[in-house]
Order: sequence, then structure tokens, then C-alpha cells
Amino acid sequence: QVQLVESGGGLVQAGGSLRLSCTASRRTFTNYRLGWFRQAPGKEREFVSSIRWIGGSTSYADSVKGRFTISRDDAKNTLWLQMNSLKPEDTAVYYCAAKSLDGGWNYWGQGTQVTVSS
Repeated sequence: QVQLVESGGGLVQAGGSLRLSCTASRRTFTNYRLGWFRQAPGKEREFVSSIRWIGGSTSYADSVKGRFTISRDDAKNTLWLQMNSLKPEDTAVYYCAAKSLDGGWNYWGQGTQVTVSS
């Protein structure tokens, strides 16, 4: 069982930065991939970024490449999403998620709101 708790959301002006964090309950994430998704009002949930816990290979949505950086700290069981140069269209609820390498995104946090004002 995996429990994920996000924090770090808030209100920021366009061009600003926020760092989201996700603390995970599982002792080890060997053979897991963790990631961030977001859902804006009236839209479907979309992929933002993911990282393989062991090895650190990353993936980003085109819309955030060059602006967002995903990272993790194995000792702290924490995942981060550094978001720079934020745009109003980044406004959404951001969710932390986890999947085994041979499974689906089955574990989700409760979400944290990010609002970017123009």
C-alpha cells in the first residue's frame, strides 16, 4: 500500500515559481515510477512529469518542458516538482501519483491547488 501526501500549492503571479512536494509512506520505491498530474476546471487530468525512483530517468509533458523540474530524495521518501515561469494555464489541482514499472498509476494523493494569476 502506498500513501501520498502533497503540499506546496498556492497562489502565485504569472512568471513566479512554486515547489510542490509529495511525501510517500512506502519504505522503498524500487521498481516504481512516481509522477505529477494536473487537472484544470472542466478538463481531464493530464500528465505533467514522472521520474523512475531508481535511476532517476525523467519524462515531461511538452507544455512544461524547460520550466518544471521533477526530483526525488530517496532518504526522505519525498518527490518534488519545481515549477518556474508559471503561466495562468498552469492553474490546476496537482496530484502526486505512483505506479509499479509493470502496472498503472494506481496510487494517488489528494491533490494540491496551484493558481497562477495574470
